[in-house]
Amino acid sequence: EVQLVESGGGLVQPGGSLRLVCEVSGRTYNKWCLAWFRQVPGEGREGVAVITRDGHATYAARHVEDRFTISQDVDKNTLYLQMNNLKPEDTAMYYCAAGPTFVLQVAAYKSWGQGTQVTVSS
Repeated sequence: EVQLVESGGGLVQPGGSLRLVCEVSGRTYNKWCLAWFRQVPGEGREGVAVITRDGHATYAARHVEDRFTISQDVDKNTLYLQMNNLKPEDTAMYYCAAGPTFVLQVAAYKSWGQGTQVTVSS
């Protein structure tokens, strides 16, 4: 079983930056992928970015690909999401997830963190 703990969220002004961190522990599979999703109240969970466990491939959703970067430190078992030029519409609870498939579909992910809140407001 994989355990995921997010941190790094907070309140930031429009145009600002944040780096989210997800600590991964427990039994991990070398070929599993790690991803970031986000969710606002009353809406479904939305895929943001995904990375393969070996780091050879990444993918970010089109609406964030020029502002958000997913990365990881395999030795530290840590996943990151660097978010730049944040906009009010980026306000959401952000979750990291682990699963066997390189997709941004909620149903494909088996393990989830508890989330970290990001609020973009002046």
